[in-house]
Amino acid sequence: MLITIPDVLDANQLALCRRLLQEAQWEDGLRTAGYIAQRAKQNRQLALDDPIATRLGDLILGELGRNQSFIAAALPAKILAPRFNRYENSGHYGNHIDNAVFVAPGTAQRVRSDVSCTLFLSDPGDYEGGELTIEDTYGMRQIKLPAGHMVVYPGTSLHHVTPVTRGARVASFFWVQSMVRHAHQRAILWELDQSIQEIAMQTDDPSRLARLSGVYHNLIREWADT
Repeated sequence: MLITIPDVLDANQLALCRRLLQEAQWEDGLRTAGYIAQRAKQNRQLALDDPIATRLGDLILGELGRNQSFIAAALPAKILAPRFNRYENSGHYGNHIDNAVFVAPGTAQRVRSDVSCTLFLSDPGDYEGGELTIEDTYGMRQIKLPAGHMVVYPGTSLHHVTPVTRGARVASFFWVQSMVRHAHQRAILWELDQSIQEIAMQTDDPSRLARLSGVYHNLIREWADT
């Protein structure tokens, strides 16, 4: 299940991100690459303990905590602190699947990467290439969203970033351990949630929604691990 979430950040928040990231000290992305990724990854990233990464990561998490679409799509139990990367000068990232488990920096807490997230911070017109290309049930999907928009997709997905041949592609990326581990179950819950919301807009009678809402919550009760 691949879901686009629009307007996670507004224009003022994006301006702040761009200003701070313009001043940031970027380092070679290979510093956080594993053995396989060493041969596929060519980008730059902020250090995990960079104060700018911490500040902007807190901003993003604060907005996501109020974003009902994100909550319904990911059903988050744990969220790894957002990271930041930059692709330019033909930078790219070859086909890979993200690590299954990450350790939250500075802690012993482990986060399983059920859901992968990419929040675009550069407008599509600012760069050429740089499509996030995800392999799913229906083939290859190329994602290049407006600044402030985000895509969430299963962490099990094979994906890559195509070379950036002009300009710079800047984004935030992170992972979520979901209360509902399996992607097909999250997809069912997402579709059910969207249907409930659509029906709610068409009626003022809450009794018509009671059974359907009950099914939704009973499925979460059946599938969730908190």
